[in-house]
Amino acid sequence: MAEEQGLDLVEISPKAKPPVCKIIDYKKFLYEQKKREKALKAKATKVTVKEIRFGPQTDEHDYEFKKKHAIKFLQDGAKLKAFVFFKGRSIVFKEQGQILLLRLAQELEEYGKVEQLPKLEGKRMIMFIAPKKTK
Repeated sequence: MAEEQGLDLVEISPKAKPPVCKIIDYKKFLYEQKKREKALKAKATKVTVKEIRFGPQTDEHDYEFKKKHAIKFLQDGAKLKAFVFFKGRSIVFKEQGQILLLRLAQELEEYGKVEQLPKLEGKRMIMFIAPKKTK
């Protein structure tokens, strides 16, 4: 039947009893399949992670400036990685760094939600904030 119509006989499900076959134009079938996969790939969102770095004794003006950038990043749909970097002996100000990050999280509450609370990793205290879904 496939030869009469000038098409191909394609086995769709070989494990079925009896095996399922279809009479179709195989090249067109492959083209449609690639087109579908490409459309799905285009719809997949790429998550970008933006970083904001603070010191344990970041000044108020610098903090506000960086907070504005954080708000912009979250509104653009990027994840935010805020961290306090402790240089040399400034590691003794761990509490100040944690207070700074928690304050940032509280002030950014309407733009994003905290994915990971401040956690000390080596000389960095890291916190992740994910953007809230916009309608």
